[in-house]
Amino acid sequence: MAKVINIQPITRIEGHAKVAITLDDAGNVADTKVHVQALRGFEKFCEGRPVEEMPRIVCHICGICPWAHHLASSKAGDACFGVTPPPAAVKIRRLMQNIAYIGDRILHFYFLAAPDFVIGPEADYAVRNVVGIIQAAPEIAKQVVKMRQMTANMLEHFAGRAIHPTLSLPGGVSKPMTETDRKEMLPLANELLEFSKFSMKFAKENVFPKYLDAIKTLGVIQVGYLGTVREDGTHDFYDGKLRLMKADGAYDDFTYEQYTDFIGEWVEPWSYQKFPYAKKWGKLNLSLEDPVGVYRTNCLARINVADKMATPLAQAELEEFRAAFGRPAHFTLLYHYARLIELLQCAEQAVELLNDPEITSKDIRVPLTPKAGRGVGCVEAPRGTLIHDYECDDQGLITKVNLIVGTTHNNAAINLSVNQAAKACIQGGKYDQGALNKVEMAIRAYDP
Repeated sequence: MAKVINIQPITRIEGHAKVAITLDDAGNVADTKVHVQALRGFEKFCEGRPVEEMPRIVCHICGICPWAHHLASSKAGDACFGVTPPPAAVKIRRLMQNIAYIGDRILHFYFLAAPDFVIGPEADYAVRNVVGIIQAAPEIAKQVVKMRQMTANMLEHFAGRAIHPTLSLPGGVSKPMTETDRKEMLPLANELLEFSKFSMKFAKENVFPKYLDAIKTLGVIQVGYLGTVREDGTHDFYDGKLRLMKADGAYDDFTYEQYTDFIGEWVEPWSYQKFPYAKKWGKLNLSLEDPVGVYRTNCLARINVADKMATPLAQAELEEFRAAFGRPAHFTLLYHYARLIELLQCAEQAVELLNDPEITSKDIRVPLTPKAGRGVGCVEAPRGTLIHDYECDDQGLITKVNLIVGTTHNNAAINLSVNQAAKACIQGGKYDQGALNKVEMAIRAYDP
């Protein structure tokens, strides 16, 4: 008789979900499903709100990446009102985004992903966790906590809040950066850059070589990729155009407003999370043997679609990465490698921005006039491309909202990676805790 194995909850992810693995009569994997049970409802209860309130509301969607929602919403508000924020405001927004990103990347690599690599995927779950990391590498753990606290303190000191921010708003930001602020933040940014360099070196020497076989076999799928690039193809977190790349490397570029021409949204009855897909590639097919319309977002997708990184240290790492794994790189566990390349770029950009004298300009916001219209704001959130699409009436009140967040883009791909990992790890009805954790590892790579 068929048997169902439930992994509930999925551990060390930034949300709530479970996996159901159905075995056939021979004990082999017949089907898998990643169930997301939470329904948030933000798209509906934002209706009727003033556009300028949206950046303060939607940052409550996620306590891990509130800055991404805050900035995507601000950019959608810019578009609704038809305004362009002053250069200093954009640089402040970019700086806050980079600092928030650094904290997020450190959190995931060291506390969520590292137990699988430092402690080991087969280790007992009682030690395969953040406490085990602290015991195994206490000095590194102290540095991780210090760096995480530093990013939160930098955000809170300047913006007032590290979580659920209120700094950015349509037309610009609410306060200028003083020269004192700049001088206080710059040495901290340099310290974060040094830790980012250490993290990359540590991973390349102690993590990735040790688990190269797992990287090449666990959760591997060949699908497409979506990310933001500048006009010249440079990787960018904050602004640019969207690039949708097929598994063979061919791609289309399009503006934020054109996303509905390229991306459709599908619903399955067993998950509250939607399934975005590349509708020009054909009807969505969640088949491991013949996936159609499936693409991925987040760090691996971004470095695949980008022609180059925006900073020199990150570019050097990208070149080494591509020499080893090609473009596009399809191994799912390479998300961890790509995440560290992005960590470097964020730290480099934070230092660059704090060395830019224009960031202390007092010209930080343009005036707004309510009008009817549509605004699409997009940034690259830690978990992937984040799209905020608003429509408003002539009073500036929201009439319609559509949100596609990073993990939602990855929903189809996560399901395929889980299916591949389960089939590789569970055969003939034989499995143990280590096998089930490897299935979870395929999910954790996406940092959902």
